[in-house]
Amino acid sequence: MNHSERIIILDFGSQYTQLIARKVRECGVYAELHPYTVSEEVLSALQPKGIILSGSPFSVYAEGAPLPAFDVFAFAEARNIPVLGLCYGLQLIAQTQGGAVDKAAKREFGYAALEIVAESPLWKGISSGSQVWMSHGDSLTAFPKGFDIIGKTENAPYCALQNLERKIFGLQFHPEVHHSTDGKTMLANFLFEICGCKGGWDAGSFVEAAVQDIRAQVGKGGVICALSGGVDSTVAAVLLHKAIGKQLHCIHIDNGLMRSNESRTVVELFKNHFDLSIDFVDASDLFLRRLEGVSDPEQKRKIIGRTFIEVFDAEAKKFGDAEFLAQGTLYPDVIESVSFKGPSVTIKTHHNVGGLPENMKLRLVEPFRELFKDEVRSVGRLLGVPDWFIDRHPFPGPGLAIRVPGTITREKLEILRKADDIYLDEIRSAGLYNEIWQAFAVLLPVQTVGVMGDERTYEYVCALRAVTSVDGMTANWFPMPYDVLARMSNRIVSEVRGINRVVYDVSSKPPATIEWE
Repeated sequence: MNHSERIIILDFGSQYTQLIARKVRECGVYAELHPYTVSEEVLSALQPKGIILSGSPFSVYAEGAPLPAFDVFAFAEARNIPVLGLCYGLQLIAQTQGGAVDKAAKREFGYAALEIVAESPLWKGISSGSQVWMSHGDSLTAFPKGFDIIGKTENAPYCALQNLERKIFGLQFHPEVHHSTDGKTMLANFLFEICGCKGGWDAGSFVEAAVQDIRAQVGKGGVICALSGGVDSTVAAVLLHKAIGKQLHCIHIDNGLMRSNESRTVVELFKNHFDLSIDFVDASDLFLRRLEGVSDPEQKRKIIGRTFIEVFDAEAKKFGDAEFLAQGTLYPDVIESVSFKGPSVTIKTHHNVGGLPENMKLRLVEPFRELFKDEVRSVGRLLGVPDWFIDRHPFPGPGLAIRVPGTITREKLEILRKADDIYLDEIRSAGLYNEIWQAFAVLLPVQTVGVMGDERTYEYVCALRAVTSVDGMTANWFPMPYDVLARMSNRIVSEVRGINRVVYDVSSKPPATIEWE
């Protein structure tokens, strides 16, 4: 997709790099991540309006520290492209432009007050005392010639610098983190006051351009879309239908691991709301038969992935005009494959159909490979996908298979579905659903003694999980009100035969993961 304005972010391995892109996009300017090893030729072809250097877990002076493949600053200066270095990015500026960096006498992690000591276009609308977020163990020990100090904190006398003539700026703190009160304003100042961006990149402009791109790519060929029922595949299908109409063939496979009435909801939504036909396949018997007796979570994932591919391949052959395969690949997936760390070691084929057999000879259509999850939701709303569907919590590719640790049976799945229904119903009744990023029940492979009426029971334990998060990379457990927890527990134990004990998971990510398997 062509972009009239593009900000390039060079990734040196910071945990916050994706947040930079998100914040820039929130300002209405398209941002794109590339590894710090990007070539001069590639960067030149991208024609960026500005370059941002990310933070890093490394020390810029250490052996093997990540360094650009060419002189980024000379490159930018020759083309009048402004550069903004954040944390490690600032230290890289200092280290390469005649300054020096060393281990800090006192590390800074957490909040700090920014003291503005000189005027800068970065500070437009910002006053001294603004709260910023620090996360560094190194600091500048010698200031580079030609640069001016424009800000400091109690522990960082060289907290911010600039060379106005060369349009190079550096911040020791992280404006992309929401703890930096005026961080978004600083980034906006870099985009509009320094880079001269005009903005205007949003869901509407994306849809208009995407429709034209899809039509140009597909022509008169047929497109197959694997419709899981999740937000990404659903919005992708609606966008494709807008672009190519009846050339789109959707396939929904029920693997027996869905939530209650999941398949029916998906089919009805597309038939009734969008007048879009779906090839519905009930393959639950096949999936559950192959999963019988399997307890290892990774083995479960592989079985589900292989079986999905097999079923999808068979269904796809019914559409003789199919030339393309549509996937709901998101930008974080793309970032993972091109990150400074290199490609991901584990490929989760159950999340998409990228592992389909080569003999299918289908070319990929990935309309969302430049978008983050929240941007896909915005596109969905613009296309008329109902809010109740758009706002649904994420659901894992392997479905309930990873929410039943140990072996899977139809009985266990049914018990879990009922408990999960009650759990989500109570969350909605309490008005908490949209405050939570993801919530679900887990049926533990543990049975405990209980007393129900005058009878002794020996039944399963149900664990309830709810987290808040921005993008799933980190997450905090949600402080569920006690009275709500009490209602949840009472209803699950009373209404779901097979469960006599309910526990609540108060683990954050890290060290735990969001899902249990």
